[in-house]
Amino acid sequence: MTVLTVPPLDLSFPTLGPALCDFIQDRCVFGPGSLEGQQAVLDAETRGLIYRLYEVYPQYSDVEKKIPHRLAGRRRFKRGALELRKGLAKTEKAAWITFAELHPEGPVRCDGFDAYGNPVGRPVRSPYIPMMAVTEEQVSELAYGVLKYVVENSPDADLFDPSLERIIRYGPDGGKAGEAVPVSGAPGSRDGARTTFQHFDEPHRLFLPRVRAAHETMLQNMNKRPLEEPWTLYTSTAGQPGQQSIQEDVRREAEKVSEGKKKAPSFFFFSRWAGPEHDDLSTKEKRIAAIADATGPGGEWGPGQFESIAEDYDREGVDRAYWERVWLNRWRKSGSQAFNMPKIITLACPGVRISHGAFVTIGFDGARFRDSTGIVITEIYTGKQELVGRWERPPDQIGMDGKPLPWEVDEVEVTAVMEQTMERFEVWRGYFDPPHWTETIANWATRWPDQIVEWWTARPRQMAFAIRAYNEAFESGSIEICGTETAGMIGLPDHIEGTCDAFLRHLGNAGRKDLNIVDDEGKPLFVMQKMDGRAEDKFDFGMSGCLSWTAALDARREGAQPQPKTEAPRRLR
Repeated sequence: MTVLTVPPLDLSFPTLGPALCDFIQDRCVFGPGSLEGQQAVLDAETRGLIYRLYEVYPQYSDVEKKIPHRLAGRRRFKRGALELRKGLAKTEKAAWITFAELHPEGPVRCDGFDAYGNPVGRPVRSPYIPMMAVTEEQVSELAYGVLKYVVENSPDADLFDPSLERIIRYGPDGGKAGEAVPVSGAPGSRDGARTTFQHFDEPHRLFLPRVRAAHETMLQNMNKRPLEEPWTLYTSTAGQPGQQSIQEDVRREAEKVSEGKKKAPSFFFFSRWAGPEHDDLSTKEKRIAAIADATGPGGEWGPGQFESIAEDYDREGVDRAYWERVWLNRWRKSGSQAFNMPKIITLACPGVRISHGAFVTIGFDGARFRDSTGIVITEIYTGKQELVGRWERPPDQIGMDGKPLPWEVDEVEVTAVMEQTMERFEVWRGYFDPPHWTETIANWATRWPDQIVEWWTARPRQMAFAIRAYNEAFESGSIEICGTETAGMIGLPDHIEGTCDAFLRHLGNAGRKDLNIVDDEGKPLFVMQKMDGRAEDKFDFGMSGCLSWTAALDARREGAQPQPKTEAPRRLR
């Protein structure tokens, strides 16, 4: 078993955990499922995690001298994250914690210390609790839906007014004295929120720019109610590397803290996954042992559960990387991904820019009326790549009928970026995919006849070999992904996402479609496609990067050299 706990256990911190766990077992029920409606039961590990999440600062900084601690009774952690394998009731645990945070009697904040120095709990005053998932449907199906069921079936159901839109806590006078609401990624509507607690469900699925923007807005709201000590809880399974998900950020931060590279005293993180001693999954028995290792002390929920999960590994067509990710809680590249994102992430250099005047190639790909369009340059000598132009269809442009509203990339803007790129860099050649931009590319060719080359990506064999070469460059470390950390040139608003992150996101979104063609080593070739039919996962920037790299390789093969710099003669006096 491999466990990452940040920070390590320190028994000098008291906790509200004991009273809170007793409260949950007394007032909560299990959500929909085999134990539906039964009284909540917390196993030892869940109790331990709640104890950690609700640690507070001690009454005294020096017990012997009775010197009061300046933060006595205040919450130790402002953010908490639990990363556990699928099927361990993470969502249900989050719903129980949320129930206690919403309840008018929940012992979730310190109201002083008893004679033994133990903290005494109190409820939150006028709680406001947003609960976030990718879509409204997922919010209602996941933690918010479980919370609604728990509220409706609790012995204290008369204290609340639950609905699909919000769960209201009644006050003594019968009026609203707090609420929990589902959120699915609309940061503007959350700007004025006075949050006391918030939950992010399965944040490994939260990676789209609009969702990341909502997450950032919600975190910034946490300082508006200091007296109620607001905090954030994440519950997730291991994610897919390279998607730039919120959980990937959380995990990366925990690893940096564990390695001593960063300090985050108000951040708690716990993850458990099958250790490297279980890398061999060749037999059912070995897989059962790996599942048990990732599960921890709780064990099976029912006889034969581990065996059933282990057998699914041999199912025809199963994505084994996905299986490892959800059942062993390991961060794994999906078998359907085109690129090795864990490797590519190590090659990212946010904040590094390709210098003006550099000798570069261009890659251009995209759809004009849907998805996205991108322009990527590659510095021929160094292999640095940078996304210099990006346009993406805003994901929230949906009409009343639920269908996407008309949208089109602004040709004037794209041409302006092309002009800027030609002025700022010495461009040897660019490879441009013509569909959707045929006339525009033809116009560019009249202006820059030596640099504009049509390169059709709809040629499976040529495209597959270009992708293979691109992958080989990543594996060898020949490429660096550069770009801005917080702002792009033209495209999405600056506060949404830096160009380096946007480029990585598109590379991570690229799926693979295997062809009935093999290379000279007998290995199957593939082209890019959207993974699992997910229309929102755009990868045009990744395709632009591949075309730009292909052009850079051709430049090297041809021994391309920048034009010698010349100066106009000057008259000497």
